[in-house]
Amino acid sequence: MALCSLTAGLYYADMSKTERTAAAETAAAAKKAVILNKGGGSGPVKAKRKVLKKPKIGEKVIQIEGMHCDHCKQSVTSELNKIDGVAAKVKLKKNRAVVSFDRPVDDEALRQAVEKAGFKVVSIA
Repeated sequence: MALCSLTAGLYYADMSKTERTAAAETAAAAKKAVILNKGGGSGPVKAKRKVLKKPKIGEKVIQIEGMHCDHCKQSVTSELNKIDGVAAKVKLKKNRAVVSFDRPVDDEALRQAVEKAGFKVVSIA
């Protein structure tokens, strides 16, 4: 945010009063969004834990490339947990997700969920 504020300050003098007001409102809204969402490295983001409805029949480990922060972890967890019968625990430091399931789950569905979150699957075992 500091770099954005500095850059905005350089052009502030060249703006009309209406443009300065709009810029200030935009900056305030962006700051509020960061505070409310706690994304972008501003603090821990906790993914909602999913509990399987039926007894667990298996587990798969997905090695993932490209996760760097808690927001990355939350995105992957959220996408995997959208799959019926799947409950995921993503381990950021190990770059992997441990997926428990209560029904057969296709590796391709797991791969697509991780890729939809914006990351690359290295392996599924």
